[in-house]
Amino acid sequence: MFSHVVVGSNDLEKAKRFYDAALGALGIREGRLDNNGKRPCYIYRSPTAALFVTEPINGEPATHANGGTIGFTCQSTDEVDRWHAAGVAHGGKSIENPPGWRGPQVGGYYLAYLRDPDGNKLCAVYRQPT
Repeated sequence: MFSHVVVGSNDLEKAKRFYDAALGALGIREGRLDNNGKRPCYIYRSPTAALFVTEPINGEPATHANGGTIGFTCQSTDEVDRWHAAGVAHGGKSIENPPGWRGPQVGGYYLAYLRDPDGNKLCAVYRQPT
């Protein structure tokens, strides 16, 4: 649904360790450093989208979006659990409820939420087939 998402970081190497682990649990290769002439950033690509982790271009400190959430599609509940465990093990903070089912019994969602090391709210979701 989206082409790309950009999140700010105040510590790119710490963010890279977190995202390499959490996104690696979803089968996404480690971030590639891109020094685009303005500020360095790490790029994570899937077949349909990209995530950029960078220091803010305006030079101000990075802050997380109040009310914002970035969601990652997963193929199973096990993948959601691996994502969550990898994120927590690499500097993320588990938030909301523990990973689990939400919504109706049929067509519900299996969700897990984390804050990355810079406070960005992330969600991994597996949508139950109907």
